[in-house]
Formats: sequence, structure tokens, C-alpha cells
Amino acid sequence: MAQGRRTLRRLNFISSDALTAMSQDDKLIDLNAERAKRVHDLNDKRLNEVRQAFEQAMPLGKPKKKPKNKPKKR
Repeated sequence: MAQGRRTLRRLNFISSDALTAMSQDDKLIDLNAERAKRVHDLNDKRLNEVRQAFEQAMPLGKPKKKPKNKPKKR
């Protein structure tokens, strides 16, 4: 049992040299950032769908143009 714990500790440990090498790699992909972008895009898509549904159900009237009247003479 103790030997299994040691192996697990070794697997979870990453040396600082390895972390430094990883951070300097140009081709390294930040999976958390990519996931956040994907989630953001999905939320934007859903928001646009809801907006379109509301526009169809309750269309906004076009704003009325105010007539340009000449000022009244007194």
C-alpha cells in the first residue's frame, strides 16, 4: 500500500524545469483558455437565438420620425 502511494506521488510531481520548458513552448495550447472561448461562443450563439425569437414574437416598432415643424411665430 505504501509503495502505491509513493508511485502516485511521483506521477503527480512535475519538476520546475519541466514547467519552465512547457511555458516557453510556442506550440503549447492552453486548454482552459480554448474551452473558455468555446463556451463563450456557444453562449453568444444561444443569446442570438433567443434575441431572434423575441424579435419574431414581439417585433420592435420602428421609431417614428419627428416632423420638423417651423417654430411658431408669436
